[in-house]
Amino acid sequence: MMYKHFRHGDLLKQWAEQAEARIAPRIREIEKRVEFHQWRLLEAYRQTGVSEQHLSSSTGYGYDDMGREALEEIVARVFGAEAALLRPHITSGTHAIAACLFGVLRPGEELLYITGPPYDTLTQVIGEEQDGTGSLADYGIGYQAVDLTPEGKVDWPAVQKAIRPQTRCIAIQRSRGYSERASFSVEAIGEMVEKVRRLCPDAIVFVDNCYGEFVEDQEPSHVGADLIAGSLIKNPGGGLAKSGGYIVGRKKWVDRAASRLIAPGILAEGGATYGYLRDFYQGFFLAPHVVGEALKGALFASAVLEAAGFETTPRYDEPRTDLIQLIRLQDPKRLIAFCQGIQAASPVDARFLPEPSPMPGYEDPVIMAAGTFVQGASIELSADGPLRPPYLAYLQGGLTAAHVKIGVLTALDRMLTHSPSESAKLER
Repeated sequence: MMYKHFRHGDLLKQWAEQAEARIAPRIREIEKRVEFHQWRLLEAYRQTGVSEQHLSSSTGYGYDDMGREALEEIVARVFGAEAALLRPHITSGTHAIAACLFGVLRPGEELLYITGPPYDTLTQVIGEEQDGTGSLADYGIGYQAVDLTPEGKVDWPAVQKAIRPQTRCIAIQRSRGYSERASFSVEAIGEMVEKVRRLCPDAIVFVDNCYGEFVEDQEPSHVGADLIAGSLIKNPGGGLAKSGGYIVGRKKWVDRAASRLIAPGILAEGGATYGYLRDFYQGFFLAPHVVGEALKGALFASAVLEAAGFETTPRYDEPRTDLIQLIRLQDPKRLIAFCQGIQAASPVDARFLPEPSPMPGYEDPVIMAAGTFVQGASIELSADGPLRPPYLAYLQGGLTAAHVKIGVLTALDRMLTHSPSESAKLER
């Protein structure tokens, strides 16, 4: 019935039915993985002995917060790690990453990214010179990034050449960020960790795990990463976390990150949880289901956009390691129309019309569509992209697969409606 509300409803229905037939086998694969993760989480909650009293939050200094301690034990158990921090005080994935990097690196040491330059938002965290900004560079910490090969693989000869005596932390970004390269699977990250251990045995291996949680059977900490970090308003918050982030890994390095995040000496012992704990417990428990819904939506988006003539990666029939769906639109007007369509299909601020604008941490104007219940929550349906060739849209999230479907069809309808020439071309 919903197709009657679209201007190009007949065409959209045709494309949608084709897409749903193509992705049907993959949907069951996602459902099986959701069941696998749900069992693991349930076991962790039961083994930790969660009770009603653990859901009560602390105030003030937050000392002896048994609910926080039990939840972090659950997170460490599920992620196959020695220790975890899961805190409302972490404002974003960038903040969690920064706490890790500042925690483990010291003046005179060096950070080496082996998966190419990281997200644009880390540019100012890394810095370029000692200019008083408080960046890594301002503390005399060096930085290198080794570009990937044209095939999107780690360039190991270049990595070996880049490693120096002062190389202390070797970093891996799991997701693609604002680039065209594919995201890395946990298996591939495990292979990277093994090679890094041979080339630089004393280095700390850090993984930016944003967008990847619960997409595969394992996390990077299961395959040897020393430290991983991410945001709770992405996958692991299950759509209920209002803010926060997590840091997981070997206890020594988690403690170092806690020293930076909170204070030396206090470490993980302090930090009130206010009224957040119930949402954190429930959101983390729901995360596998919510991630599964977002993945189903991503499969549909890939298949229906391919039916409409657009190239997407990963394709609906390819393995996935994160939530992000890249769409090559090749035209700034298409990118703007697509994001405006996603905004129009949002439950919050649907009447607003997003336009490209400067964003802190990004070099180019960015258009962002995110009518979300939690500001900036990437586990909720959103789309964005920098206004630079080849004009790529990055679609992610969706609390329900049905919402993703409606959002993508609305975006397609808007592209067709606002460009008669585009409509004629696609209808052929």
